Amino acid sequence: MFKVYNCIATAHDLKLVGLAAFVCLLASISAIRLLRYARAAEGRMRELWLAVSAISTGFGIWATHFVAMLAFSPGIPSGYNIALTVLSLIAAILLTGVGLAVSLIKDWRHSAWIGGAIVAGGIAAMHYLGMAAFEIAGIVVWDPVLVAASIVLGAVIGAVALPVGLHGEHEGWKLGGALLLALAILSHHFTAMAAVSIIPDPTIVVSQDLPTGLLAVGVTMASLAILGLSTAGVVIDVRDHRRTERETDRMRDLADASVEGLLVCDGHTIVSANKSFSELAGAAANSLVGRKLESCFPDSAARSKLMARPHHAIETELRHRDGSMNPVELIMRPIIFAERPHHVIAVRDLKARKDAEQHIEFLAHHDALTRLPNRAFFNVRVDQEIAGLAPGRSLGVMCLDLDRFKEINDLFGHAAGDRALLSFASRVSGLLVDGQMMARLGGDEFAILAAEHFGTRGCRPARRNHP
Repeated sequence: MFKVYNCIATAHDLKLVGLAAFVCLLASISAIRLLRYARAAEGRMRELWLAVSAISTGFGIWATHFVAMLAFSPGIPSGYNIALTVLSLIAAILLTGVGLAVSLIKDWRHSAWIGGAIVAGGIAAMHYLGMAAFEIAGIVVWDPVLVAASIVLGAVIGAVALPVGLHGEHEGWKLGGALLLALAILSHHFTAMAAVSIIPDPTIVVSQDLPTGLLAVGVTMASLAILGLSTAGVVIDVRDHRRTERETDRMRDLADASVEGLLVCDGHTIVSANKSFSELAGAAANSLVGRKLESCFPDSAARSKLMARPHHAIETELRHRDGSMNPVELIMRPIIFAERPHHVIAVRDLKARKDAEQHIEFLAHHDALTRLPNRAFFNVRVDQEIAGLAPGRSLGVMCLDLDRFKEINDLFGHAAGDRALLSFASRVSGLLVDGQMMARLGGDEFAILAAEHFGTRGCRPARRNHP
């Protein structure tokens, strides 16, 4: 490591080293942005963006190398072989293009990693072809350990750069990928330069095919090309960002006008949520963006069924912010959002309907006034108990009514009669034990169903009171 530092600090013009780093970073940012455009495009547009990205990255690697070479001061006559210099540029563009193309292979888990490693191979090929083009009045001796270290270092960092740069939509991922790609180029170059030792030999004649001045012009033109591609990428990025914002705002306005909850998702990631859904979930719409569907709908089976069956209603539960679960109905439909395929999920609140269904179900089997089981439910229970009655076991049914109940209604009104019925039902129900059930058959008629030796473990004795 000290040898690499000593090479940079003592054998290079630090101003030009800084310029090389700037050119490298600019090219890396451009490469990542253009590669993302290629990934989003289809057909010939993808090939076009891929070619532009490969050219930008290849020129960036080449320009970084030769700006750094201009910063290198061996103190003896030197020059460059023009054929090998041009070949190094071609190798950088071609190998970079192959690596970037591999990184965009769909449905391959390791495509970005392998593509990044191939790009790193393009860095190494360009560097050592560029060094072969470097002619100097001396003998070049290589340190094999540092040569191997430069290749491994570039390959490892390069393999990480593309997965990071292509990972997410946040600007931090793009910048992180660009920084790693720039680090792969710079670390490889200066580690490889530290591996070089030059033994002066005045008998060697430098051909001067490509003088330093012409090389500087070539590097300047390459840097301008990179700057132009970077500017074009930024302009396109800003334009796409504004268009996406307009589409998002328009879709949000339409979505907020909907009574149902709406989610726009990229795969299982929430991209946008309307006000209705944020109210259902008890969370701000902005806080939902970027979250996974499983955070709102924890039932994995329901999520799988939803993804497998678009346009079909799926019932599941929505997790509220307070942890409670609410019944909902989901319907998914595919859409194109920001020029990419997404899907929208309509979320309908089923709580009111479920409560109404439960209430209807309850009223179908219970008395509306006393809340006791009604005649129909009582008859079903009696039939069930009789059908399941085992030998040696008994079943008791007791019928009750209220004497002079009609006089209460006639003298004091039906409200007083209802209160009397409620009081009677409450007092008698309080005397029942497990296995016993009281029902209202109608009017002032009630019945009690008691299983297993009624009278032995039946109701507790109570004094009969007339209302």
